[in-house]
This record gives sequence, C-alpha cells and structure tokens, in this order.
Amino acid sequence: MTPIRGYVFDAYGTLFDVHSVVEAGREITSDPATLSTTWRQKQLEYTWLRALMGAYADFWVITEAALRYAIRRLGLTATEPQLRRLMEAYLSLACFPEVKPALGRLAGRPRAVLSNGAPAMLVYALGPETLGVSAGELLFVSSNGWDVAGAKAFGYQVAWCNRSGAPAEELGARADLVIDALDKLPR
Repeated sequence: MTPIRGYVFDAYGTLFDVHSVVEAGREITSDPATLSTTWRQKQLEYTWLRALMGAYADFWVITEAALRYAIRRLGLTATEPQLRRLMEAYLSLACFPEVKPALGRLAGRPRAVLSNGAPAMLVYALGPETLGVSAGELLFVSSNGWDVAGAKAFGYQVAWCNRSGAPAEELGARADLVIDALDKLPR
C-alpha cells in the first residue's frame, strides 16, 4: 500500500450501527430485527435505483420510504407518531464500540466522513477535494462491499471493515486491506 495521508469513512454501517434502531422497532413488532433488516435492505435498494434512474432524493426521504415499505412488506401497522419515533431513532444511531478509540488513534491525520446521508448528493470526489489529498493517498473505509468496489474504482486505497465475515462482492475490485474492526486500521 502507498503511505496513507488521510482517512475517509463511510457513515452508515461503518461508523454508525444502522441496526441500533431495533429497540425502537419493538413498539410495532415482536420481531424488530427483521423490521430493521428489511428497512435497511430497501433503503439501499432505493438509493441505488434512484441513482440509476437519475431521480435523486434526499437520504432522509429514502429512509422514510424504505421504512413505510418494510412495514407494509412485513404486514405490520404503524401510526404516524410511531413512524416518527422510528425515523427519529435513525437520527441517534449508536456508534460501533471501537469507533471513538479508533478515530482518536488516527488523530493528527486528515479524517472525513463521506456519506449519502447529507442533504446534498455526495460523490467519491469530495474526499480528495475536501482534504486536499489525492485519492491514492487516502484510505477509504467502509463496511459495505459495494462501497469498497466504488471507492477502489475511483482510485482510493480501500479498507473493508468486514465485521460479519461476509464474502467479497463479485464486482471486479478488492479491498487493499480487510479488517474486522476499525481499531485495526493502520496509522
């Protein structure tokens, strides 16, 4: 690997545990893990499909649409106040336990979060542009295999935080580094 001059992190699933909404889901289902999984899967599908269709929507809008779909798909019912509480749970997702110490360990080097969760559509080019460091000298870190492929294709060095031990995606790109927790990132 080329020496690393900075770090760019995906947010959802890498820094923030998207399934920490499970507790909020207990209000409408006895199986909140299935609700969370279905919600996240549809959230990702809607994000990708909207990008392919050229029909951008803010991540918050996509997240709510995915939640409404997941509730219908699972045959659940929810009032508007219950929907609001579930959406509010997404505003305070828990960080994975190693995030704070891992980021602290990397202090002194440029660090940024690159996510589609912001109000404006973000692209991989914002990392090098914002940090003033070429993509090849940045380590893009994601827990999502499709992000690994996209960032690698853009020119980043890539670390895949593969917490679940999943197989690599078959997209023609491999991570430069595979770790099972962020505290194993190189300094």
